[in-house]
Amino acid sequence: METSLTFLKLQNYIREKMRMSHIYQPVMLRVLLERGGEASIEEIARALLSYDMSQVEYYEIRVKRMVGKVLTQRGIVTPIKDHKQTKKYKLNLNIDSLTQSEMAILTQLCDDRLREFLKNRQENIWKYNGAESRYLPGSVRYEVLKRAKSRCELCGAHDYEKALHIDHIVPKAHGGSDDIDNLQVLCVTCNSNKRDEDNTDFRGVLSSYQDRDPSCLFCKADSLRVIAESELCYAVRNKFSITPEHTLVIPKRHVTDYFDIYQPEQNAIYRMLREQRRDILERDGRVTGFKVGVETGGDAGQAVLHAHVHLIPRRPEDVIDPHVGV
Repeated sequence: METSLTFLKLQNYIREKMRMSHIYQPVMLRVLLERGGEASIEEIARALLSYDMSQVEYYEIRVKRMVGKVLTQRGIVTPIKDHKQTKKYKLNLNIDSLTQSEMAILTQLCDDRLREFLKNRQENIWKYNGAESRYLPGSVRYEVLKRAKSRCELCGAHDYEKALHIDHIVPKAHGGSDDIDNLQVLCVTCNSNKRDEDNTDFRGVLSSYQDRDPSCLFCKADSLRVIAESELCYAVRNKFSITPEHTLVIPKRHVTDYFDIYQPEQNAIYRMLREQRRDILERDGRVTGFKVGVETGGDAGQAVLHAHVHLIPRRPEDVIDPHVGV
């Protein structure tokens, strides 16, 4: 049922009432406004796709590993880098030496080959995109994504960070089934890197983010004075501080060695270190520097065998020897 909508109501909705967990609403409304109030689902989907850099990354991988590699091996192109170290490909032909007629002939040949291929293969050429995931029933896709909490089960990326694919653990090319136990969620990058020659099961990686040791002090975040928290880590003031506001940033997952921390956890820890550094500087103008350090192993001075990072504010003459240790 249509309802009455005025300019002021829509303006107020966009400006004040719109609650966003992604880019979808403003993009869809913009498409509708640009197309006179009506737009097809395909038109809206294409507009959303234009903002999805994860798909650009997907095809960047395809360029490097497939088409760029083939054309390089055939002597048609050469990979190069410009002065900004941007990776490019250069056609091994002096374009300036071609006449307009020759350019038109080559371009038309490419169009003809493309048209012929699309006519013969139709939609089958896109089966690789998403590792057959688009051919699974929607209910199965939903269950697999729900089980993974809409995260890549290898790197931990959320669905709003990268496009997520439903991957066959044992590839279909090697006899893998569409059974839900043979399916896992991988982001576009991890899925492209895995390819169809690998049958590694990454589902345990995601569940390991919940690993806790009941006897570990740092696994008991609820009993500590937490000053900042994210999904993967939290921060506390060090009980045995070297200087005031000496802070520890700690992964929530129980992991002993810093070098065993997953990449998403490293990213989360780094962001929290920067946030804590900023907050400390805003509160205390006497802070002129920071010492950031990690101890790995008892012989290195690690007192709690749960990985953590020290953020130690430094002020002029706050310790006898500022060059010693963490």
